[in-house]
Amino acid sequence: MKHAGSAALDALEPLLAHLRALPGLAEKSRGVFYSKSKAFLHFHEDPKGLFADIRAEDGRTFDRFDVTGPEGQARLRAIAEDRLRSR
Repeated sequence: MKHAGSAALDALEPLLAHLRALPGLAEKSRGVFYSKSKAFLHFHEDPKGLFADIRAEDGRTFDRFDVTGPEGQARLRAIAEDRLRSR
């Protein structure tokens, strides 16, 4: 699965805008977010759709979520906010 390219990130722009506004996140390059100098969230694309990898609650691994549709994007927003609060 490859990292999301410009066209894929264009489709996610409303989600990216929301993430950019979250306190504690820094966008190092388009669609790649860090929290406390540690990789926190990035995006992938493949024929099945668009996916986000977000730092797991254990802080060591990543969890993958399908963000192709609005339901997945809403779920990712909620999870990102929750995990940022618990850091």
